[in-house]
Amino acid sequence: MKRLRIGIVYGGRSGEHEVSIASAASVFANLDRTTYEPIAIRIEKDGRWMLSDRPPSAPSAADVIDQMRDASRLRGGREVLLPPRPGDDTLVLIDRRPARGDDEGAAVLTGLGLDVIFPVLHGPFGEDGTIQGLLEMAGIAYVGCGVLASAVGMDKATSKVLFKAAGLAVAPWVVVRAEAWQADRDVVMREVGEALTYPLFVKPANLGSSVGISKVTTVDDLPAAIELALAFDPKVVVETGVKDAREIECAVLGNESPVASVPGEIIPDGEFYDYDAKYLRSGSRTEVPAALTPKIAAEVQRQSIRAFQAIEGSGLARVDFFLSGTHTLVINEINTMPGFTTISMYPKLWGASGVDYSALIDRLIALARDRHARQQQRRTSAF
Repeated sequence: MKRLRIGIVYGGRSGEHEVSIASAASVFANLDRTTYEPIAIRIEKDGRWMLSDRPPSAPSAADVIDQMRDASRLRGGREVLLPPRPGDDTLVLIDRRPARGDDEGAAVLTGLGLDVIFPVLHGPFGEDGTIQGLLEMAGIAYVGCGVLASAVGMDKATSKVLFKAAGLAVAPWVVVRAEAWQADRDVVMREVGEALTYPLFVKPANLGSSVGISKVTTVDDLPAAIELALAFDPKVVVETGVKDAREIECAVLGNESPVASVPGEIIPDGEFYDYDAKYLRSGSRTEVPAALTPKIAAEVQRQSIRAFQAIEGSGLARVDFFLSGTHTLVINEINTMPGFTTISMYPKLWGASGVDYSALIDRLIALARDRHARQQQRRTSAF
């Protein structure tokens, strides 16, 4: 049987570029070569798409961290473009031939067809609906949530509105925009002080992997935290911290009938699970499954599916909660393309639920093809 050609897209124009490389390395390592033909497509930080001649590989957790610190060694390859229209040639390869004599050189174009694209991209321009819109225009099946779910899931402020409307508990929050902060920060500080209680968490609204997040315990520390978050996104979420809370995560898989994994728990090495604790320090640990009562575990699963459906999710997502006391759940956020290294929570949660990494990839690709087939049945004319 002909192998499916899978374009694995990684890197990207975001602060999570290195995390994406680490995730892609694990996908490459676990993709069944008898069933799939992987094609490595790296998006540089300047936005160029490259057909990589050296796909990332990271057989151990130490190698994952090493590659994140030195992504430059993975460069090299041929530039490609993805035309925003359906066709047999999903990618157009650009072969820039050198000039000879008076010839200024030429760009010779050739095509490469793909069956499915797996956008292993985290953060803006990858997890926020932008590349999903391009793939929809190109008419190619792709792994993960669609345009709406990706955009809403990335925006921590907008997703809170939908979660609240769906009956899920959320922490009190205030949105701070760059324009308002630059115009009169005293007004912003007063608004935050009147609406929220300390400690606070300050986050870029559209980013992940805990990049740019600060925990603030006093009003004097708030301006610097807002400035840091605004450096990554012009829209910032400031929210009241859930005191003495456990960090519980749950993985969701599916399209119209999603299912949830066993819940897991993050025990961070530090005050909270920031970027360093996730990827660069070894002290943080996870418990999978989490030590929860059957009733609370079932409620985490129910609310995870509810959150997934609230944003019109498809394919996959990881839903993060705070558990306060013994039974109070507060949803933190949803990640529509969570970390995908072998040490990341999403694959670990499914591994503990009986779905190993390679089987998980199989199911995600099957879900992508099924969703694409359903979309192709839509009428495109009123006549």
